[in-house]
Amino acid sequence: MTFNDEYMRLALEQALYAMSSQEVPVGAIIVNRKSGEIVGRGYNQMEAASNPTYHAELLAINDACKNTRSKNLCDCDIYVTLEPCTMCAAAISNARIGRVFYGANDPKMGAVEHGVRFFTSHTCHHRPEVYVGIMALESQELMKQFFNRLR
Repeated sequence: MTFNDEYMRLALEQALYAMSSQEVPVGAIIVNRKSGEIVGRGYNQMEAASNPTYHAELLAINDACKNTRSKNLCDCDIYVTLEPCTMCAAAISNARIGRVFYGANDPKMGAVEHGVRFFTSHTCHHRPEVYVGIMALESQELMKQFFNRLR
């Protein structure tokens, strides 16, 4: 496994954009594993777009598909600050992303290590490698700050 913590820092930067926009602070970066080039970025924009599908991972996947002109991202890795939900895990699988690096666990909505455990489901046709807990404390701290502000 090769991991570059700079990519997770960039995903955290995306999460900060979300937080500054009053969105749940989740950010994602997609990197071409061979070239090291960032091909997609995204952060939660559900409130701004009034659209429940505007999750960081989906926006990053859309951006990567547009930039690579391909729906197949098998040479790419995604770095995301929070455990993907079922919708995002399915999109990651459908895009054939090779590896998932994520920060904080999400026991309530997560679908990788929690909930439906999508990538181990018999209905999942592409199973990426998954690496958990990458800069988890930083991701958790952003979530705490955001939700403490709401209270």
